[in-house]
Amino acid sequence: MGFFTGRTSFLRFKVNGPAPKMFDQEHLDRLADRSAGRQKIASADGVETGWTAGEHILDTEFDLAKNIINDTLTFDLRVDTDKVPADLLRAYYAVELKALSKKNPSGLPSSRQKREAKESARERLEFEAKDGRYRKRKCFPVLWDRLSNEVLFGATSITQVDRLCSLFEQTFGHEIDCVTAGRRAYHLAEVNSRTRLVDDSSPSAFVPGVTPSDVAWIADESSRDFIGNEFLLWLWYQTDVESDTIKLADGSEVTIMLARTLTLECPRGQTGHETISSEGPSKLPEARRAIQSGKLPRKVGLTLVRHADQYDLTIHAETLAVSAGKLPAPDEAITDPRAKLDDRASQLRGLIETLDLLYDVFGQKRFGKAWETELAGIQKWLKREERRAA
Repeated sequence: MGFFTGRTSFLRFKVNGPAPKMFDQEHLDRLADRSAGRQKIASADGVETGWTAGEHILDTEFDLAKNIINDTLTFDLRVDTDKVPADLLRAYYAVELKALSKKNPSGLPSSRQKREAKESARERLEFEAKDGRYRKRKCFPVLWDRLSNEVLFGATSITQVDRLCSLFEQTFGHEIDCVTAGRRAYHLAEVNSRTRLVDDSSPSAFVPGVTPSDVAWIADESSRDFIGNEFLLWLWYQTDVESDTIKLADGSEVTIMLARTLTLECPRGQTGHETISSEGPSKLPEARRAIQSGKLPRKVGLTLVRHADQYDLTIHAETLAVSAGKLPAPDEAITDPRAKLDDRASQLRGLIETLDLLYDVFGQKRFGKAWETELAGIQKWLKREERRAA
């Protein structure tokens, strides 16, 4: 059921409003009022959205025991799309056109007959679609954590994100904002009174004379989401030169390994991107050459170990989205099914807390006095590797 089984993928959203004192029947009633299939209100593109209770795509029976777990409210966003089969539309068109033009002396259909055949074919399909035979339904898991007042959404498509934000506001009366790398940096800077440093920041010159002053994939000039790319490159530098273990603000330590996958892209948008799959992708010469040429990481596979718990995931630089996240195996001593769900929620929080604390360590350096020295170290590291390769 959503975030409580298997691997997990999600974007994070901050709720712009007070956190609920507790989740109760009122929240379930609000979900039921806008459950999938109940309100036949479609968007301009003909797509209908609604909530489901999570067990399957037709489950709209919201229940306290099922949907409220360890201070989280869990449910699904269902998206219904009527997609007319193109091959069937062409077949109906051919049949209609043949019937209309069979008495033509020339044996060829006229322009008017072509238009009529096309209209008839579409009307026939639209009539058939009314019974739902061409409807495609897809569910995306949603989890609202009361303790952090954040919403986790199991999709990264901008289209689905817009649908989630719209329906969530209609249902609960609160807007939600995606917790991207830039927004997370602002939040941490507010805690440490360094927001001006984030405002004034620009892409760091990891390769002087090559690194551009802006990043091709960051469309919004006011965004500071490029900080996520720098975060991943900094992790690479730390694990390769300094140490694979980093002390966090709460006194704990996290051990880091870059593993499984690495996607790099030219920030100028000129030399394209490359994806490397390997047990240790950052150790491969082609990966080294890519960052020496000025490319930045956009997606990295990570293995994190903290408090003896191991998390395997892929993190996306600009959005800090997590994909294919593997949480620690449940404690074998836990046999009660409900307790296992509670434990899973705690494990999910543990993963997010670990990522936040790790990002905070980077933020303290990136927007502190130590960054000039740290940047010089990264530049030296890149040059040294370049000479070694030569």
